[in-house]
Amino acid sequence: MSEPVVVVGGDAAGMSAASKFKRDAPDREVVVFEKGDWVSYGACGLPYYVKGEVETLADLVSVTPESFIEERGIDLRTNHEVTAIDRDAMTITVEGPDGEFEQAYSDLLVATGARAVEPPLDGMDLEGVFTLHNMGEAADVRQYLGLETPTVDYGEAASEYAEAEDPDAVGIIGGGYVGVEMAEAFAHHGLDVHMFEMLPHTLQPFGAEAAATVEDHLRDQGVTLHLDTSVDGMHGDDRVERIAAGDEDVPVDLALVGVGVATYAELAADAGIELGPTGAIATDEYGRTNDEHVYAAGDNAEATHVVTGEPDHVPLALTANRAGRAIGMTLAGDPTPVGEIAGTAAVKAFDLEVARTGVIDEDQAEEAGFDPVSVTITAQSRAHYYPGGEEVQITLVADRESERVLGASMVGREGVAKRIDTVATALHAEMTVEQLSYLDLAYAPPFSPVWDPVLTAAKVLDGKL
Repeated sequence: MSEPVVVVGGDAAGMSAASKFKRDAPDREVVVFEKGDWVSYGACGLPYYVKGEVETLADLVSVTPESFIEERGIDLRTNHEVTAIDRDAMTITVEGPDGEFEQAYSDLLVATGARAVEPPLDGMDLEGVFTLHNMGEAADVRQYLGLETPTVDYGEAASEYAEAEDPDAVGIIGGGYVGVEMAEAFAHHGLDVHMFEMLPHTLQPFGAEAAATVEDHLRDQGVTLHLDTSVDGMHGDDRVERIAAGDEDVPVDLALVGVGVATYAELAADAGIELGPTGAIATDEYGRTNDEHVYAAGDNAEATHVVTGEPDHVPLALTANRAGRAIGMTLAGDPTPVGEIAGTAAVKAFDLEVARTGVIDEDQAEEAGFDPVSVTITAQSRAHYYPGGEEVQITLVADRESERVLGASMVGREGVAKRIDTVATALHAEMTVEQLSYLDLAYAPPFSPVWDPVLTAAKVLDGKL
């Protein structure tokens, strides 16, 4: 009998692969090792749990461990950490509750994901300093704020933190996805929010135009922005009491560090599995690494960018789920590409929707060999006579020579998060700006003007070209 397929990592990519493999090859064995308690959960929902819109951590779980084991027939082992891969012997070393052991595999999927970056700042070990990348960290934040943290049937409980005494102010280090979403969560609980960003803008990947609109809105919501400002450290006796940044010393009762994520690629790299130019694991179109029996998917793996055709690393949920599912099919005998990525993303910033797709940074476009040209337009989300419409701002980017659409960013109070999908589709189809402008998009006064804002942006950019 052949050895089982083994998966390292029990979240989006790993469990999607295991589930699809077992569904397509029910007579074969698949073993999943997850070093923590939680599997198959929506980390993107953690800010909304802290805010209170999601009641319990269990609400973020897509499929429970019991369901994977009892209903899907997957040999899932939580609290088991894989510490080494022996490619020659085709075994892995696992540290579990009962000690260390070896597990053989016929094929191996490394889906170890990513972790929150912890910058080398003074005070990272102070009580009241948090990152937010897993369920336990979210529970810690709520508990520190003195908020109810409902118990769940399984998974990590909050750490034994004492509650902050009447927390008044919070410092958020980093103005990316997590920083912006957590600013809303903290403001909801009545805290004075300070956001520190070392770059000129928040939400840098969404472009300067969209970021500037978001920043004005954040200020309107009472968030104090410290842009172009590097944090020197966090200070306090036992708990964080202030953040030092430039010439400022800002009093805070807690600090959230959200400066990005780093891929968990060390396990693979130590086994001689090649990393790509981004530092994530290099894979081919089927998610296979330089070892024909080792695959990688999720936040630890590269994928091919649909615009540039080059390897890229954009850790997003759909990318992980889609790649995992494709690898499950491949391992079951149906070779299936993991698909290309466009970096399509959306974020909620209080009352604003912000979205992006493709390549919108002109320097990045030029590095990829394009001659970028762009326009920024403002249009109404609904017919002008229909009540409740809002302005939608769109930046659309194309290549001057080929007139191919390269990317877009959007911001507005409604109709943004799904409109970006139109441009993402155009990227995958390698459409020109003119072709985009001729799409037959839906129209009804409550949802759009006759000329949808995407079509208007395409018309204006086509004229400029």
